[in-house]
This record gives sequence, structure tokens and C-alpha cells, in this order.
Amino acid sequence: MPQKAKVEIYTWDHCPYCQKALGLLKSKNINFTQHRLDGDEAAREEMSKITKANRKSVPQVFIDGVSVGGCDDTHALDESGELDKLVF
Repeated sequence: MPQKAKVEIYTWDHCPYCQKALGLLKSKNINFTQHRLDGDEAAREEMSKITKANRKSVPQVFIDGVSVGGCDDTHALDESGELDKLVF
């Protein structure tokens, strides 16, 4: 099934939650753009302005420019079947 949505994820390289969220996206064959924020506090500040409730934690996942939250939020979307509806 072709992907209809643009997916972006903001991460840190050594964050276990980031790795878990990336693993989910990869396991579902979701194409995504990864933004690595390691050591870039200015980029982290910019990311927080576009997230739900100005979150600074990573990962942060966006689908078609809309913040869907972090690792737990993305896994919950998958478990409910909503992730597929948003992406495919």
C-alpha cells in the first residue's frame, strides 16, 4: 500500500526511545525523514515550538506536519490502528 503522508522524526542518536520509535517506523516500511538534534540546542528549541504542548523530549514524530507525540504516543497510534490510517 503506498504511503500518502510525509513522516518526520526528531531524534538523538543515543536515545533508547528514539531507537524504539525508529524501529517501529522501519518495521512498518514507513518512509521518514530523520532530524538528528544531538548537541544542537537551537534546533531542539525550534522543534519544541511545533510539538504538542511545546515538548522538548525526543523522539517527536510528525505526520504531514502535525505533531503526534513521542515514542509511546506513536506506539499507541500503531496499536489502535490509527498510525496506518494516518500514513497509508
